[in-house]
Amino acid sequence: MKGITAVYFHELFNKKIWDIINNKFQNFPKMMEVELKLENVRLIEPIPASEELLLKVHTQAYFNTLQRRWDYEGARLTVGGCADAALRIIKGEFKNALCFGVAAGHHAEKDYAWGGTYASVSGGILATLEEEYSNKVKIAILDTDSHHGNGTRNVTFGHHNVLHVCFCSSNRIEDGETKFCVDSGYSTTDEEYLQKVETYFIKKIERFKPNIVIHLLGHDTARGDYGSRGLSKEFFLELVRMVKKSVDDICDGRYLINTHGGSNLAICEYIHPRIIRILAE
Repeated sequence: MKGITAVYFHELFNKKIWDIINNKFQNFPKMMEVELKLENVRLIEPIPASEELLLKVHTQAYFNTLQRRWDYEGARLTVGGCADAALRIIKGEFKNALCFGVAAGHHAEKDYAWGGTYASVSGGILATLEEEYSNKVKIAILDTDSHHGNGTRNVTFGHHNVLHVCFCSSNRIEDGETKFCVDSGYSTTDEEYLQKVETYFIKKIERFKPNIVIHLLGHDTARGDYGSRGLSKEFFLELVRMVKKSVDDICDGRYLINTHGGSNLAICEYIHPRIIRILAE
């Protein structure tokens, strides 16, 4: 029997023009109505992250600033959805999940944020899972957005139960060889990028043996998007297939994808319904 694929989406996400990603979700969830009818797919409305959870990640001073932002509710819904999905995946209620998100993500540090992401998704997941399982839970974070995930690195640094591999613009090893940056190249090919993911992420999780894989999946790396590295729209489907296959073998398929950068409407609407199908296979 197939496990449940959860799709987290809130109607607020299609109502506003968000920083950086613009209104790329304007036609969702309609764009995925066929996929949402699949037998093992469930549409989940996220519940906002609590202030208590956000304060486990961010400083009080920064939280006060975050609360005053116009997009605070979007950020809360994104963090809340991802944290809930991760916990339910670990507990076996869902096999995997695609979590849509706005105003939260990999540029949010403990006391600073930029780039359209103003609350930390990874920090919210980490705090939620560690509260339940302490540092016995092992989390692998794959970041394939075009830009360096400074916030994710900041909030997970010192947690050696978290492997963070960020494909960006430099090569770096930090934090007891649990935090890596990989230069994906300003202009690359689908094949070259996939090979780097195989070498620098898949091989690492085979040794690290995480309980769950979190994938911060930006499509800004696509040709025609603002962080283009020359990748085709088909690349994102091949990437998810490859990671899912490995996660199925390594940690019983516990795989959470959180949407990240990219503002190209056509690419967004092409890849995400197909990603649901791949997850539901």
